[in-house]
Amino acid sequence: MANLKFHAPAPADLEGDLASLRGDGARMAAHWSAPEKTVARPVPLSLIHGVSVPAASARLLEAMPEYGN
Repeated sequence: MANLKFHAPAPADLEGDLASLRGDGARMAAHWSAPEKTVARPVPLSLIHGVSVPAASARLLEAMPEYGN
C-alpha cells in the first residue's frame, strides 16, 4: 500500500506573512547561484549604428524635463 501522507515543501497558506516569505526565499537560495561578476566595458561609438527610436517614444522623452539632467 502506498504512503498517503503528503508533506508540502511550502506553507499551504498562500497569503502568508513576511516571515513565511523570508523562509521560502531562504529555502530557495540554495538552489540558485549568483552569476560571476563581470565588468561592463564601454562600447566604441563606431560600433553603435542603426538605432531607431519611434517618434512617440522620442516625444515622450522630450516631454520629460528631468531626462538627461
